[in-house]
Amino acid sequence: MTSLANCRPCLNEVLAGIRCSGYSQCVMANRICELLGISYPVLLGGMAHVSRPALVAAVSQAGGLGILAAGGLSPDQLEQEIGRVRELTDKPFGVNLMLMDSSVSDQVEVVVRTGVPVVTTGAGSPARYMEALKSAGILVFPVVPAVSLAIRMEKLGADAVVAEGTEAGGHIGSVTTMSLIPQVADAVSVPVVAAGGIADGRGMAAALALGAEGVQLGTRLLASEEAPVHAAFKQAVVQAKDRDTIVTGQSLGRPVRCLVNRLTKDLARCESQGASADEFEALAAGGLYRAVYEGDCERGSLMTGQSAGLIREVLPVHTILTKMIADAKTVLVQRGKLLQ
Repeated sequence: MTSLANCRPCLNEVLAGIRCSGYSQCVMANRICELLGISYPVLLGGMAHVSRPALVAAVSQAGGLGILAAGGLSPDQLEQEIGRVRELTDKPFGVNLMLMDSSVSDQVEVVVRTGVPVVTTGAGSPARYMEALKSAGILVFPVVPAVSLAIRMEKLGADAVVAEGTEAGGHIGSVTTMSLIPQVADAVSVPVVAAGGIADGRGMAAALALGAEGVQLGTRLLASEEAPVHAAFKQAVVQAKDRDTIVTGQSLGRPVRCLVNRLTKDLARCESQGASADEFEALAAGGLYRAVYEGDCERGSLMTGQSAGLIREVLPVHTILTKMIADAKTVLVQRGKLLQ
């Protein structure tokens, strides 16, 4: 099969979802879609407390890849959540493993035993678990914030990498998506999924133009009807403007992006006064739970990316994805014509 990279004469048509003679799977499809068996190269970010079965299934049903967040779940809970996803959809889905989680070894065993097809990883290197995952036929997509880590993950045997820019919500790196994606795409031969700051078709088209073959969405899908998030949190995202997020914990080596509120102001003050990492974490403890389940928009940790300023309403997942794909195709066709 001719690869997308070798199909340059019709690249604009390929990206726009128009079939060509040189590439048999040209339906806004590329290596990501082929690897995962999905219609659209769109992944759900593995957001703790947010990427739960209903949202995961909705993304997979809409043609993307739902990702179940294992962070904070016991092995038994994870197995139950995997079972629930399978009750809701027969489409492919994955699990996100936070490698700093104390129960990650047992979570890996659950993922292998239950036959989850795809794993994304964050907060560390999956080296220790790579043999077990690959031996089970599981595709591994590590999330990376830097080129050097992308190269290391490819050498470990990663099937793709999710390159996440600092615009993302939650735990982040320091390089912007605009700079990170083309550098990672140049440095590795495996497919690259772009994350951070992407919330509409224009962002998706830009990511593809920069060398990515797919996108991962967090904030945009947090503000969806199917997300198990308190309405007050979703409304805070909808009302957010371009400069309404803040990064705290940078000096402590634990940078996290959230919407500005009383908690983040207290965290920033605590950090500026030279508090220890333990003191900082004690102040932040339970914040995400308060935001997601209680809708506490003052003392909750409203983990949200800079793309919140692009989000105007809460919509069904299917509507979000189909509009994003259609808009991305339109942008790519228009830009292609301008360059002819």
